[in-house]
Amino acid sequence: MLNLNDKVAIVTGAAMGMGKATAELFAQVGAKVIIADYNEEEGQKTADGIRKNGGEATFIKVDVSKEEQVKNLVEKTVETYGRLDVAVNNAAITPDDKPIAEMDMDYYDRLMSVDLKGIMLCMKYEIQQMLKQGGKSSIVNTSSVSGLRPQPANPAYVTAKHGVIGATKAAAMDYSSKGIRINTVCPGAIDTPMLQNALVQFGLDPVAYAKQLSMLGRFAEAEEVAQANLWLCSDLSSYVTGATIAVDGGYTAM
Repeated sequence: MLNLNDKVAIVTGAAMGMGKATAELFAQVGAKVIIADYNEEEGQKTADGIRKNGGEATFIKVDVSKEEQVKNLVEKTVETYGRLDVAVNNAAITPDDKPIAEMDMDYYDRLMSVDLKGIMLCMKYEIQQMLKQGGKSSIVNTSSVSGLRPQPANPAYVTAKHGVIGATKAAAMDYSSKGIRINTVCPGAIDTPMLQNALVQFGLDPVAYAKQLSMLGRFAEAEEVAQANLWLCSDLSSYVTGATIAVDGGYTAM
């Protein structure tokens, strides 16, 4: 049952990191995957790599903050593979790095438009298509441990990621009865390009920081988040909706 045989999946932010790992894992277990990302070069590489390994994948360039582009993403998915069964809305940009009194409002607007508005737009058009098909679908939205407890000096990111959890619960309340399960995954410190960039940006020591952020004393691999996404998109989680699952090495329990 832990497979997605003949399912069609959209994964946003799939050019690298957790999105890439999720897309690759979904393809390995039988899904036809849409690699949705703004980074055309890396997104195409992800799709090419999946096909090279015997999977099925197509790259579609999208800025998830733009409604027409998100609408086009879903339409192109259906044109390419005939339907849409699962989606992992993962696209996000690097957290801000100043407290509220010093906030860069231009960056605030951009971050909110991608990390929160982007989730809302993706759900809007994914759900419309899933309803046309009669439900029995699954959506996973990527929040963060920052959606569960605040971190210092990134108020925009904390606000957006809290909002993702609220948006997911609201959507689950409206559409679970129609067969569309909608859940949130909250990754902790995951060893991705975004984390590595943030460590440099904030001048943090990776070894010491990993011990602060995990009971396991290490950063997670992107594949460990992908496995949670797969479970939530598979029939093994058939009674799970409106849930918020932390993949954080115990950080939020510390």
